Amino acid sequence: MGAVRIVFLIILVGGGGLPLCCPLSENEALLKLKESFTHSESLNSWNPDSVPCSAQWTGIICNRGVITGLHLSDLQLSGKIDVEALLQLRGLRTISFVNNKFSGPIPEFNKIGVLKSLLLTGNHFSGAIPSDFFSSLTSLKKVWLSSNNFSGNIPHSLAQLSHLIELHLESNQFSGPIPHLKHASIITSLDLSNNKLEGQIPDILSKFDAKAFAGNEGLCGNPLPKSCGARIPEDQKPSSSPPGESQGNVSKLVVASLIAVTVFLMVFIFLSASKRREDEFSVLGRERMEEVVEVHVPSSGHDKQSSRKGGGDSKRGSQQGKAGMSDLVVVNEDKGIFGLADLMKAAAEVLGNGGLGSAYKAVMSNGLSVVVKRMREMNKLGKDGFDAEMRRLGRLRHHNILTPLAYHYRREEKLLVSEYIPKGSLLYVLHGDRGACHADLNWATRLRIVQGIARGLGFLHSEFATYDLPHGNLKSSNVLLCDNYEPLLSDYAFHPLINPNNATQAMFAYRSPEYAQYQEVSPKSDVYCLGIIILEIMTSKFPSQYLTNGKGGTDVVQWVSSAVSEKREAELIDPEIANDTDALDRMVNLLTIGADCTHNNPQQRPEMREAIRRIEEI
Repeated sequence: MGAVRIVFLIILVGGGGLPLCCPLSENEALLKLKESFTHSESLNSWNPDSVPCSAQWTGIICNRGVITGLHLSDLQLSGKIDVEALLQLRGLRTISFVNNKFSGPIPEFNKIGVLKSLLLTGNHFSGAIPSDFFSSLTSLKKVWLSSNNFSGNIPHSLAQLSHLIELHLESNQFSGPIPHLKHASIITSLDLSNNKLEGQIPDILSKFDAKAFAGNEGLCGNPLPKSCGARIPEDQKPSSSPPGESQGNVSKLVVASLIAVTVFLMVFIFLSASKRREDEFSVLGRERMEEVVEVHVPSSGHDKQSSRKGGGDSKRGSQQGKAGMSDLVVVNEDKGIFGLADLMKAAAEVLGNGGLGSAYKAVMSNGLSVVVKRMREMNKLGKDGFDAEMRRLGRLRHHNILTPLAYHYRREEKLLVSEYIPKGSLLYVLHGDRGACHADLNWATRLRIVQGIARGLGFLHSEFATYDLPHGNLKSSNVLLCDNYEPLLSDYAFHPLINPNNATQAMFAYRSPEYAQYQEVSPKSDVYCLGIIILEIMTSKFPSQYLTNGKGGTDVVQWVSSAVSEKREAELIDPEIANDTDALDRMVNLLTIGADCTHNNPQQRPEMREAIRRIEEI
């Protein structure tokens, strides 16, 4: 079966500990930050009666009225850095506390996932940096931690940053080996000197000058003159263990191999008899994490010809597997024909768990990447009825609709296969990425996303006009973004397939006020969901409506409704787009449409057709 490698990636989603209600203004946030400092006399220009950008507060860097940088260098500052206050500066991209007197462990700057530069040189920070500290800082280009007292290994997550061009860790107490810098080819400035590093310098770093590694007695290899010498492979070294211990090690290897085989089967067959309910997948800025398991297997050698042959059987849906399971039924041939065997031999990773089931990414031998959703509780229709609905979905063609490719039917559970969209969901780009993709979300892009969502909904409400819920599960996690940020709606028109008792938990439309009050849903429930997404896009707040436990997030409906009644809608617009003053009236107009769509009384919400017309007019 070959080796199975499992990699755990911890992805911090959203704005970390960002308070999600009663946000501070930029003035208040900076003054709160100042209060956390000692010896802050150098910041006397931070006057609460002035505007930071207009009054040119010390160390504040602005771009078109938005604070983008905090450069507090050489000011003799000490005390605690209030990261929670920094989180209120939504446009913040660079932080510099160079040559001050801060001490203690590294502050939780990893909560500010949008940072591009982190400069802490010349302080008294100390201690080990958690291995996953930089996992959420995917936009970092410059990291300067030099001349502190950091210890422990160089964080593995730091070595994985894909945009890093400057890395300075010199004059610390870092120990252990130099990790493999995954994207070392783009690094232009590197200094790891004067630490306690040891082992061979990775070949990819040999292009840098020897002085970048000087002062580490345990380092060897190019570009240093110290050779590492010949090494005896571990499996050729004489064993010093007694026979019994050696046999014990063999037994451990056997057990480990069995565990690996079990993991392989669980991930790739997707058809475990277990009916365990996973927790609902939700993304929230406050310390919410998602664990992703990536499994790599050797190439199956399954060539294109055999794949197409298997696909022919899968199209007919009559092929029976060894376990008595039918093959995939292809309902959309736009991406070719493939079978269940192709998926079984594909490299795959778990993407997450949603209200309807688990999602996996599979990369098949022909290069096609798909998402396989293992759906629970879709037993409302029998096999023939389910097949008819899937084929109807497979015939859909619209610029803003993700059409399914295939399905696999079993009475206990179903597999739905669709194309993998690399950029991911609107939810991730808006709340989780906080990097280059999020920075692209200017006003024009957000308007295009909203208009695309509206057009897709209009198409669904036309195609499924007889359904109570033509979409039924519209939320930002079910809006995928193409490379040009054109949205694709997914997980739609499932209402006839899901058991009624489970629909209330699995479908977002059932969170609408009319269901909570009267246990009723209608096409106006889709209008409510559209309104939530509009408010989410325009404010960049994570809606508490997405969460089942009622804890966390922002009640965007109540928040916006109060602002509309007080004629202060402009205050709620995401600061990252609000600086486009020429378009502010249109932004407020769109926000108002979102508020109208989320009216508590469905009779007072616009019809979907009317909501789309108003959005298009913007």
